[in-house]
Amino acid sequence: MAQVKLLGLSGALRKDSTNTLLLKEAARLMGDAELTLADLNLPLYDGDLEAAEGVPASVKTLAEQIAAADAVIISTPEYNRGLSGVMKNALDWVSRVEGAPWAGKPVALMSAAAGRSGGDRGLVMLHTCMTPFAPKIVGGPEVTVAANYNEFDENGQLKGELYVKNLTTLMATLRAAI
Repeated sequence: MAQVKLLGLSGALRKDSTNTLLLKEAARLMGDAELTLADLNLPLYDGDLEAAEGVPASVKTLAEQIAAADAVIISTPEYNRGLSGVMKNALDWVSRVEGAPWAGKPVALMSAAAGRSGGDRGLVMLHTCMTPFAPKIVGGPEVTVAANYNEFDENGQLKGELYVKNLTTLMATLRAAI
């Protein structure tokens, strides 16, 4: 297979987000993949805004990126026992776009969070929120990086051997789903 076109969605807008680092690490461990990081700095979903101005251009771009990608990788932090508002807002906006960019799309989900669970509750909620879009969410080891602030080295790579092993396996499963 030719180089895989991966789209990465990070549920954190912070420049040094460990969820963005996790996406970059996932692409690196997949091998022969070109990663594009989506811009999720979107306006808050507002039905009045949509009625008055239509779907924002930034949302249309995101939907086009999803449709054009061979696969999508999503990493979200866990905020207050759920996925981030940034991620939920992006999903809500994309649901308003004509067509079904997620339908049948291979998707891998992961999380990095400060708590000892690594964001597993946010990851479960993300999976639930993705279900109506009918993507092909790959199973396989669950990747939830706990104490995220300690798990990446100065080059942005995961330090824990088990995290690397699980993320490598998840990405191989994603490649096979394409």
